[in-house]
Amino acid sequence: MTAVGLGALLAFAALGTPERLSNGGYIAHGTEATRAESVLAQRFDSGIPDLVLHARADGPVTGPEAAAAGREFVQQVARRPGVRQVLSYWTLGDARLLSEDGRAALVAVDLQGDEHTTARHAATLVPGLTGPHGPLRVTATGPAWVMAQATELSGNELVRAELIGVPLAALVLLFAFGSTTAALLPALVGGLAVAGTFAVLRLLTAFLPVSAFASNITTALGFGLAVDYGLFVVTRYREELAVGGDPARAVIRTMRTAGRTVSYSAATVVVCLSALLLFPLGFLRSLAVAGVSVVVLAAATTALVLPALLSVVGTRVDRGDVFAPLRRTRRGEGVSPWHRAARAATARPVLAGGCAALFLATLALPFAHVRFGVADERVLPERVESHATALTVERDFHLPWNRTLTVLLPDVDAVDQERELDAYARRVSALPTVDQVSTGLGTYDDGRLVKGPDAGSLAHITQGATWLAVTGSGPPGQDERLVEELRALPSPGGPHLVGGRPARVLDTKNAVFAALPTAAAVVVGGVLLLVFLFTGSVLVPVKAVLLGALSLTASFGVMVHVFQDGHLRGLLGDFTVTGELETSVPVLVFGAAFALSMDYELFLVSRIQEEYRATGDHRGAVVTGVARTGKMITTASMIFAVALLPLVTSEITLLKLIGWGLASAVLVDATVVRGVLVPAFMRLTGHANWWAPRPLAALHRRLDAGRWHETPPRPAGVPHARHLTGGGRQYEATGSGSGRAPGEGPP
Repeated sequence: MTAVGLGALLAFAALGTPERLSNGGYIAHGTEATRAESVLAQRFDSGIPDLVLHARADGPVTGPEAAAAGREFVQQVARRPGVRQVLSYWTLGDARLLSEDGRAALVAVDLQGDEHTTARHAATLVPGLTGPHGPLRVTATGPAWVMAQATELSGNELVRAELIGVPLAALVLLFAFGSTTAALLPALVGGLAVAGTFAVLRLLTAFLPVSAFASNITTALGFGLAVDYGLFVVTRYREELAVGGDPARAVIRTMRTAGRTVSYSAATVVVCLSALLLFPLGFLRSLAVAGVSVVVLAAATTALVLPALLSVVGTRVDRGDVFAPLRRTRRGEGVSPWHRAARAATARPVLAGGCAALFLATLALPFAHVRFGVADERVLPERVESHATALTVERDFHLPWNRTLTVLLPDVDAVDQERELDAYARRVSALPTVDQVSTGLGTYDDGRLVKGPDAGSLAHITQGATWLAVTGSGPPGQDERLVEELRALPSPGGPHLVGGRPARVLDTKNAVFAALPTAAAVVVGGVLLLVFLFTGSVLVPVKAVLLGALSLTASFGVMVHVFQDGHLRGLLGDFTVTGELETSVPVLVFGAAFALSMDYELFLVSRIQEEYRATGDHRGAVVTGVARTGKMITTASMIFAVALLPLVTSEITLLKLIGWGLASAVLVDATVVRGVLVPAFMRLTGHANWWAPRPLAALHRRLDAGRWHETPPRPAGVPHARHLTGGGRQYEATGSGSGRAPGEGPP
């Protein structure tokens, strides 16, 4: 009843969370591009428009009736709250704002506030601005409207996630446990974690912008981890009961073994997710804070609520086996597939491990030609207004508003330094990758002034400063090269700044790549330390990092093959192939999937180490450890994949990419890595797996002294551990993996 009351309290605290979430955070701030756009906004009232309104008529929009309606519409937009500036064809006469057929015109709207505020303004403004306005029919696109529509769509999909993911996970648990009672316990822990997730997000929104996608991602992560932890604990509790322990003693032993592993697993996940805070992207930082909070909540729920539930359930944990008829097997058929796989891998470790490594390397090959970008309207389905309108603008207009670069000359006066500005504009327009340059002096093409100044040229001039609008001539993939050329080209009046969307993308990628080595060092260092503290081994942590990295690279290759190259669209649902991966997604998958890889590593290694300390038979310990945890790890990975299913089937490509990346990484790691690579590797390295230099072994014994307890009962036919002596102290093996002191050889 306390758990139910806690869940209700958390759910009540989470009310109103979706309305407080924001979007954006995919662009690094403090870069040259963002500095240029800040100066443009302050000194020129210019920059990338937050909204682009597309107004189309049945006839020419230059006609008297359409022109009058257009001017009235522009005035109506300008009077709306939150609007800072409005530019249009009817007020500027700029031909670039007129479609090729003359039947459509553009209205560019700048909104007040940062990207989170502009998205909220857009959500309020756009529904009243689109639709029929006299002879005009108006639709909208632009960064702010893309964010607003993505937020709305992700909220709708969150409801679908709860309706689909939770029942499917419960079915997987029921089939794995057989017992309805045993299956409900991890599901209840997962439900509490989800309720707590929203309560945590509700609290975080009071202190920092939290991405709207955080609710989708952290709900899947929190539910998946909480159910996994509950699964491990309940499985171990049933084993303790099966060897004759009373419920109270079984709970204690379970929390000393599986509970300890859960705590180390949660610490590992926290370290991996915390590394996301080092990246200069609001999207990743908000997910890092939310993810860490959810993991801590899932571990706390497992440690505090689940033991109480197990004590209440007692020996009734196996009641309600609805699949009992399917589980009856003839004598001699009880050997599990995981046991057979482990025996095969340890019998021929070089062949098995080599084939598994080759398979993962093949999956990783597409990652060699990865290209990175930043999320835009293409993450939404083409039927969504912001995406559809962007395609229309790109097709019908000569104004590539999302590809135009701005070159800011903060110390050049267009009047006093006309000759220097003219010469510079000619040099820029003569670059092979440049199509056209617009300045306060007019329009330049191929090193020549082709058009004199007009009304739109005045927007390029202010006292003591000016800027150029530069359009590239090549495909979009060459825009970043043009950014580098413009930054390298000397300008009059001293330093200059290059901005615009391609510059923002380039700067964001460079900022992420610059932070990557430090983040990787934090993750690897933290994992090495935690796995050493858990096992007392030097080799096992190194093995865990290397195999986890190989598994993760394979999942990256699959992501490139599917989403960058556009394969398997029929299987995953239609999505826009952009020819690139969103820069922040591999970073997020790196943090989350690597953490989950270590999660399964700890549960597997803990059982192998336990068997080794109890028997001294290295190969037998590996086979038994894999056999005892294989089904549990497979079930856990399936539950996590099921929790990610709503993301995989999402209409938002960004969520689909994250879900697919995490699901593929988890499933590959739980099968190929844990079932083949780990047993093969540990068979080859033999007793050295548990070796550590004497000083480290002594340190580990002191830090981990609480693990040495009396020997628990074991199933018939399994020998009890012997008293072992190491380092001048006597230890006794336990079901928690105690026995031989870390660093000691076999008995």
